[in-house]
Amino acid sequence: MRYIALATTTSGVTASILPGERTAHSRFKILIDIDENTSCNISKESSLAGLIRDAKLIVWDEVSMAKRRMLEVFDLLLKYLMNANALFGRKVIVLRGDFRQTLPVVRYGKKKDFIGESLLYSSIWNELEKLKLSENMRTKTDPAFCDYLLRIGNGQERVNSADKIEIPDSLIIPYTTERESLDKLFAAIDIFKFGFVIF
Repeated sequence: MRYIALATTTSGVTASILPGERTAHSRFKILIDIDENTSCNISKESSLAGLIRDAKLIVWDEVSMAKRRMLEVFDLLLKYLMNANALFGRKVIVLRGDFRQTLPVVRYGKKKDFIGESLLYSSIWNELEKLKLSENMRTKTDPAFCDYLLRIGNGQERVNSADKIEIPDSLIIPYTTERESLDKLFAAIDIFKFGFVIF
């Protein structure tokens, strides 16, 4: 027997590597400019509603970038389509994200605004079962760089007088021409660490 799983993401960049290349906005018809009155525009009789109902699993990547209201609207949509008042209409949902990375965009916002718009501040958050990564496979390829990113994510990296993190010169590839900059970038990457070769 074959089952349907839907994969989606908050980011358009991440969507480009998924089958079907669909962001959550596109897949579930969630408006970009979302507010407290926003809902999804999917009819129960539509083929999309049928696809969502038939899916045994929905995986949403980069959920840490989504505004909390987006997940709340998604929850309401699934309750409506599944005729069930339980969280996500009793669908099996996997939400993946790292809240130390990019948070939701809030125009002219400060750190507290970004955090306040995240899933962490939604009523849904307390209803979720959380699993934590026990081993980060990416740290094996460049532990120093990964430690630097973790210090930033944990709020431990020093900031300047403008409350900004300064990127070390060793991580910056100066732009000269497009060709020269790309050559420098690819020369700096040990492609054999990543298990693929670029031709």
